Amino acid sequence: MAKAKRAPAKPRAKTARAPARRGDAAARPTPAEPAKATRDHHPATRTSRPAAASSARRVEIPTVRGDVEIEVGGRRVRLTNLDKVFFPEIGATKRDLLQYYADVADALLPHVRDRAMVMKRYPNGAAGDFFFMKRAPTPRPEWIETCAIEHASGSVIDFPVVGDVATLLWVINLGCIDLNQWYARCDDVDRPDYLHFDLDPVGDLPFTVLREAAVVVNETLQALGMPTFVKTTGSRGLHVYVPIVRGPTQKDVWTVSKTISNDLARRHPKLLTAIYRKEARPAGRVLVDYNQNAWGRTLASIYSVRPRPRASVSTPVTWDEVARGFELDDFRMDNVPARVARLGDLWAPLNAPRGRFDLTRLGR
Repeated sequence: MAKAKRAPAKPRAKTARAPARRGDAAARPTPAEPAKATRDHHPATRTSRPAAASSARRVEIPTVRGDVEIEVGGRRVRLTNLDKVFFPEIGATKRDLLQYYADVADALLPHVRDRAMVMKRYPNGAAGDFFFMKRAPTPRPEWIETCAIEHASGSVIDFPVVGDVATLLWVINLGCIDLNQWYARCDDVDRPDYLHFDLDPVGDLPFTVLREAAVVVNETLQALGMPTFVKTTGSRGLHVYVPIVRGPTQKDVWTVSKTISNDLARRHPKLLTAIYRKEARPAGRVLVDYNQNAWGRTLASIYSVRPRPRASVSTPVTWDEVARGFELDDFRMDNVPARVARLGDLWAPLNAPRGRFDLTRLGR
């Protein structure tokens, strides 16, 4: 990993001394040591690669058995086992999964580029076992960008960075059904762009209860002056995000999220809980999971297909849709591309420089 820039030497009070001779070690300032990784500071370095060529043409994944190599943006991408069934209940294949991501790439990529990606690989599809993988595997194409993050242990991990369609397809081809990017960009992995609230049912709850919980959370955040965006998790719950002015550390963001979550649970004890220990949570409540804001944690990204029987998708929705009602399986791999084409990216403002909430306002 490239070393951090050396800090300039601090000015010292002038004292009388003999003139220094050229080559005298005492005449040269002692350079500061590069900052080491700690629990709250993690140096990161991003590799630089030439940008892929853009194309207005739709990327078409061939309908073939076995393997194929295609050109995407001037890059050759090898895709394997295209006919392997990844979703047995609906008969969808790995090729179908790749085609879905190619179709939503324009809306998806702005939300994941510049961020380290944790790979959750399902080599045998949604019904099979999975494993997490952080380091970008080798060998890999030379154009794959990485974000090398130094952890407090001293270990440096090269995470892949998904910035273009070719890299997106390469990652999905590894068996990554959903995408799990970091909350902070690689140029400062300790300062996230948003905070969020992960709403999950404790036990079996009708989805109407999840929608009710999301409305309550939104009302509280709106009362604080926070802009909010909501999406389905594609699994069992809902995600509520707040774009913030970058500056507070991940720990600061976690603390704010915890404070708000505990207050919500206190004021709505029959609906919500913020108890983190699973065995202590009261059944029949919706968990407001603030711990997902901790450093190094991830959530399934926007437009991620989830390893569910019908290939449901983590989909942006409007607050009007939350109020009217829907089911999680209403948003699937087979219909979300058409929704995106019709409505555009409902979460585009999450990446906009304006309209972000300044968390320092809460301390005034």
